[in-house]
Amino acid sequence: MRKTPEERLMEITLPDRELWAQGISFAGIDEAGRGPLAGPVSAGCVVMPPEPLIPGIDDSKKLSEKKREALYDKIMETAIFARVGLASVEEIERLNILEATRLAMTRAAEGAPCGLFLLDAMGGVLLPGEQRSIVHGDALCYTLAAPYIQAKGNSDRPTPQLEDEHPQYGLAERKGDGTDTRIESIREARLCPQHP
Repeated sequence: MRKTPEERLMEITLPDRELWAQGISFAGIDEAGRGPLAGPVSAGCVVMPPEPLIPGIDDSKKLSEKKREALYDKIMETAIFARVGLASVEEIERLNILEATRLAMTRAAEGAPCGLFLLDAMGGVLLPGEQRSIVHGDALCYTLAAPYIQAKGNSDRPTPQLEDEHPQYGLAERKGDGTDTRIESIREARLCPQHP
């Protein structure tokens, strides 16, 4: 039986409410941009308050682009702390995508007012406190669903400068997933500096 939005909100906030009840200040960290063919990898770090809860925050795979954009604005208005960290194309090439993702997460967490960091199936990140990795965390935990929406919202913002510099790749939108069109444009025009 399908859950109502209220039931789903109570379900996804269960881990958060347990930590809030203990008086623990904690952040969620997740990344966006490991799949795209161009541009930096971004990570979001958020500290969400127990109230008000934002209905609709959920596993990003269940959300439309329009819904994610609306939730992005609500998260940015509501969060106690919200920061995005980036790792550049050059850093991805030098470190590899996994280590560059960890670097972006470290940068996102700078200044977070907490001692516990929840991560979505990730470990080994240099953070100023305890870290806990939760597999499928963005589907199980409100504070882990929120930073992906935040990082994805930042990652998908249009970047007209890239389009001006490299019009053949369709980089005006930073949704650089490996579509057939984008892969064909790389075959024809070769890689540009924004492709790691």
